[in-house]
Amino acid sequence: MNRWFRLAAAVIAMVMIGNLQYAWTLFVQPMMTGTGWKLSEVQWGFTIFVAMMTWTMPLSGWLIDRLGPRTFMTLAGVLCAVGWGGLGQARNLPEFYASYAVAGLGNGFVYCCCTALGLKWFPDKRGVASGLIAAGYGSGAALFNPFCGYLIRSTDYRTTFLYTGLALGIVILCAGQFLKYPPMGFIPAPPPNVKPNIRRHAEQFNSLEMLRTPQFYVLFAMMLMIGIGGLMATAQVAPVARNFKIGATALAIALSLNPLGNGMSRILWGWVSDSLGRERTMAVAFTLQAIFLAGVATAGRWGDAWFIGTMALVFLTWGELYVLFPAVLADMFGARHAASNYSFLYSTKGVASILAGGLAAKLFEKTGTWDYAFYGSAALALCSALAAVGLRRMPLPKKRIVAGEMAPITSTTLH
Repeated sequence: MNRWFRLAAAVIAMVMIGNLQYAWTLFVQPMMTGTGWKLSEVQWGFTIFVAMMTWTMPLSGWLIDRLGPRTFMTLAGVLCAVGWGGLGQARNLPEFYASYAVAGLGNGFVYCCCTALGLKWFPDKRGVASGLIAAGYGSGAALFNPFCGYLIRSTDYRTTFLYTGLALGIVILCAGQFLKYPPMGFIPAPPPNVKPNIRRHAEQFNSLEMLRTPQFYVLFAMMLMIGIGGLMATAQVAPVARNFKIGATALAIALSLNPLGNGMSRILWGWVSDSLGRERTMAVAFTLQAIFLAGVATAGRWGDAWFIGTMALVFLTWGELYVLFPAVLADMFGARHAASNYSFLYSTKGVASILAGGLAAKLFEKTGTWDYAFYGSAALALCSALAAVGLRRMPLPKKRIVAGEMAPITSTTLH
């Protein structure tokens, strides 16, 4: 079966799970109204979802190798359907948190499997392939947000959770049956031509070997810092719009444009990174992200059009982190253990969600303004951009000899 067909199936699965995160903001106010829960209480559910999604990723890499992508994706589809569909049936906060945690586990399973598939099948087009897969996750809500909004208005949020949960679970299960990893040593024809700006290691690092290198921890800190601002905008866009007195029509437009910008960023910056280099692309994109996050807190208050524009630019310069980091990780540490290796880096999203979800909402409740959250996120994004410049100057990682091991030390190799 053609590798592009498998990639298309992975993109479809990613479109489905993207709704678990990017359609969430539509349900926040209806849940608060229907249950009497506070904003911070509801948004802690978002934090738990992202934490479960990211912190169980090492388990995902282990299970994929034992179950195979098809069985693994079947399990993931069931978890997503049960978790998301069950949110509408939650009678109290513990049930709500537990249900969203189950959805997060299924979400993480799908994300890990599909991302690894792109890195393994497309060593010659790593930025583009991972960009397309990540774009499915980031932009899928653009198709479903209007539909979810209509269902919430015409029925209620509980019914909407149930119907959409069943639908996305079935699609994920079906798409997963077309996923299969390439055989060991797979090389596309013609052989990959690596651009001179792409630093690629000849060695294959497993997760333990990767965790012994300083380069991994620089990447970890960078991904954590850049992840906070966009996650906050994802979870809080509707509450921010109400605080800025943005009209309902403008909010609806923003909710449609934001996922499109998010998806476009993943394709655009992934393509740029294949030519410009991963670290240089990070430095440029993350600097722009810092500028636009600060712009939301300033120009975003000037009116509906300014709010729509600044929010869209935030997503256009944020979503690429979920393309650039798996790509640079595979370049530095090899693609053989891509699923397991990226799971450790992706865990930063769970940490970022604590600040972007419940704590950001709590800070707003205490201060009455979103300025601290947006300016703080902008500062962190700028720090990540500066770190990318430093990363470019670091040598490629070397394997370390540990007592009792015979693994050789590899040389720093440019291809």
